[in-house]
Amino acid sequence: MRKRSRETDSFTVSFLDVASCGFGAMIILLMITKSQAPITIEFSEVSPEASVSELQEELFAIRGETTILNRELTAKREQLSVLTERVARLRRDLTDVRGRYYATTELSEETTEEYGRLSIARQFLTEEMQRLLADTITPENNAIGGVPVDSEYIIFVIDTSGSMFNNPSWNKMLDIIDNTLNVYPEVKGIQVMNDMGDYMFSSLRDSWIPDTPARRAQILSTLRSWNPYSNSSPVEGVTRAISTFYEQDKKISIYVLGDDFQPGGSIQNVLATIDRINVEDENGDRLVRIHGIGFPTIFAGPRRFQQSVYRYATLMREMTQRNGGTFVGLNDFR
Repeated sequence: MRKRSRETDSFTVSFLDVASCGFGAMIILLMITKSQAPITIEFSEVSPEASVSELQEELFAIRGETTILNRELTAKREQLSVLTERVARLRRDLTDVRGRYYATTELSEETTEEYGRLSIARQFLTEEMQRLLADTITPENNAIGGVPVDSEYIIFVIDTSGSMFNNPSWNKMLDIIDNTLNVYPEVKGIQVMNDMGDYMFSSLRDSWIPDTPARRAQILSTLRSWNPYSNSSPVEGVTRAISTFYEQDKKISIYVLGDDFQPGGSIQNVLATIDRINVEDENGDRLVRIHGIGFPTIFAGPRRFQQSVYRYATLMREMTQRNGGTFVGLNDFR
């Protein structure tokens, strides 16, 4: 009995020792651990709502800048398109200028070659030929410069610009038409239009005027005061006359009467337009014969305007030569 009591006491003491040691260790840990309140490292001066608002404003600003940049980009693209179109137009103009230059060069070479052939022919002209030419009787129809009069229908294409109508050339032009009609005692049809293709008698447009003494007198009478608008370029009147009145079984002559061709027009373009319409037949003859008469009115004015007279003479010489006609340049308008 005594022995059991000792064993129980020993166990009790050992347990208390262990518990005491554990408790003591906890106290020591608490003593060596620094105990203090939590510390705030940094305070935020901006609230979350304000930050979101600021970010939205930045987004709107970026969107506004994007819209402006897109608008500028669109404007630049449009400007680029305009410049591209302008470059293309300038290239076309350059091509046209080069074409006219080459055509002028070829025409100059042809003229030089023709002049050379004429010089050679002149050198071979014998004394007998000269004698025969001296005995040749001069035609009585010098008023139109020996223009062939084998046509059955005649069309007058008249420059009605101010330089013609408001000067003595107009009276001279009336005399030329009167003389021309006298050279043709009787034809099957007559027509009168200005260089723009406007008809003198609108009731007889696209048809022939019957050739009677009364009609001839009426033409000359109406011409005295007939003054429709004119651009001093015969291309419109000549092309309308050919396209409207040409028929295979008719012999037609066109008389172009004018005094200038403005620098803005292209001689090569006019000739090319006439060539496309007044084509050659199987015998090499043109559909209609084209004659030209030039009036020197502008030579009486300022010298700076005289270039247009030379241009008209150059145009009509080449046009009549290509189309089986004759060009007559008058040296006096009185």
